[in-house]
Amino acid sequence: MSKILIVEDEESIADLEKDYLELSGFGVTVKNTGNEGLDAAMNNEFDLIILDLMLPGVDGFDICRQVRNVKNTPIIMVSAKKDDIDKIRGLGLGADDYITKPFSPSELVARVKAHLARYERLTSSGRAENEIIEIRGLKIDRTARRVWVNSEEKQFTTKEFDLLTFLASNPNHVYSKDELFRNIWDMESVGDIATVTVHIKKIREKIEVDSSNPQYIETIWGVGYRFKI
Repeated sequence: MSKILIVEDEESIADLEKDYLELSGFGVTVKNTGNEGLDAAMNNEFDLIILDLMLPGVDGFDICRQVRNVKNTPIIMVSAKKDDIDKIRGLGLGADDYITKPFSPSELVARVKAHLARYERLTSSGRAENEIIEIRGLKIDRTARRVWVNSEEKQFTTKEFDLLTFLASNPNHVYSKDELFRNIWDMESVGDIATVTVHIKKIREKIEVDSSNPQYIETIWGVGYRFKI
């Protein structure tokens, strides 16, 4: 049984999320303050975290940052704020997804299942030899999920690594933002393709000498992105 941590100060919302997830076969732990949520996330093993942004005590951004420093556990951020800046900040700190209140509980369950399924595939695959991609000073170890740029190792979030690897594995192919969202997040974009843009920006900051003049991931204006070789 997959274990889910919900960090949500509105008890009615937390209870609704918990009920729907338990009906879908998940084990659920609920924490109603930021401090309790941070302690639970750091000192226990969960398969996924649903994290509200506005919490008493430690806020969701800080919890996300601290968890992501030591764990790759999928994180879905939840907020009543619709501002893109909050979404960009949350994704930039390493969240895997962002959902805005009010939302359908069935949509939340669908997103949870999609993230868990993808994470399971990524972590359970075993190969005798590490699968390596090397392109002009960029080295991607797909098996160990590590990246080096000119022999210097760079740290990537789960979705950043997935997106970079997907593009590098399919060089010179132009993908739209919708196609990338479907392939990496296993969901329809439902108007949420800004997520792709944020992740591309973060990847470029890590692998490009000059992110404003990228040598690896090229923007094809009006279409999408292409990994150049």
